[in-house]
Amino acid sequence: MIEGVVGVVIWTEDLETLVDFYRDTLGLTPHSVRPDFVAFRWGNMRLSIGKHSHVRGRSTEPYRVMVNLGVSDIHRLHKELTAKGVHFLRPPEQEHWGGWVATLSDPDGNTLQLMQQPPERLAKA
Repeated sequence: MIEGVVGVVIWTEDLETLVDFYRDTLGLTPHSVRPDFVAFRWGNMRLSIGKHSHVRGRSTEPYRVMVNLGVSDIHRLHKELTAKGVHFLRPPEQEHWGGWVATLSDPDGNTLQLMQQPPERLAKA
């Protein structure tokens, strides 16, 4: 029985550029750093960036997988990341379920979403 998602790995040929983006631009703190693999961790969840010999260049299908990153103030973070030169495909917009979503690209062209839960969903968590 699958009990949940414990991690996501984004493979690249340009580890340094992606790690710089996730660490320095998005502000994530590395949990584990190895020469060809860096993991960021929140509780039991990991988002990792790794160098892979079969991955070349930018993503050719950037919408195939989207990583959703939870945030508490999507408007503030959107403003800060835009000032750092982050390309947003979609600015923060409120969804029908009450939360907010903004969509951006990392340097490899992978699609990420910032997701702010509505207050009533946070209270139930």
